[in-house]
Amino acid sequence: MADSEPGSEIVPSELRASHDDRDRVVEVLRVSAGDGRLTAEELDERLELAMNARTYGELARLTADLPAEGAGASSVPARKPKDVVRIDCLSGHVRRDGNWVVPQRMEVKVHSGHVILDFTTAVITQPDLHIDIEVRSGHLTVITKPGIVVDTDDVILRSGHVKVRSPWASDGPATLRVEVAGKVGSGHFMARPPYRTFWQWLTRQPRQYEITAR
Repeated sequence: MADSEPGSEIVPSELRASHDDRDRVVEVLRVSAGDGRLTAEELDERLELAMNARTYGELARLTADLPAEGAGASSVPARKPKDVVRIDCLSGHVRRDGNWVVPQRMEVKVHSGHVILDFTTAVITQPDLHIDIEVRSGHLTVITKPGIVVDTDDVILRSGHVKVRSPWASDGPATLRVEVAGKVGSGHFMARPPYRTFWQWLTRQPRQYEITAR
């Protein structure tokens, strides 16, 4: 590569992107696809381009037609959280993800199905959430992010499993403390951070969490 001429400046869009830069764009694309802004074909195409992007400019073009984070927030009235949300899952699948508003309290019953509560992009308006659970033979999964602490000390365990995997950077300030109480029969309760992005898996980056099990 030829040396830059004296006095010449590198355009910011031509600066080299890092793995973290690519991961951030990949996450924006995935969230946008989940919100319905990108089709599956568009998502696949842009993900491939993001994996091979070398500069900030190449990454910026992939999100140029997507709203910036927090855009329009001033014109949209804040959503008030519900006092309580009840989920009763018999044998199907229930998922709460995206920009859902975290309520004051939740009551979750899982008989033989699977319930997923994804807090990674949820709207959090209070510092605490209490979840009463009754997991018989199904699965209840809580997906967390840095700043979310899950406490399962008040869960009564019979023959099932309770696992909490703390996300990376878990030593920072807590933005939400999730107090879980109730019973787990022969089912499973797990709290974990999101799985690695495709780029992290492809480059064999280690999983960044600690595991505690009961």
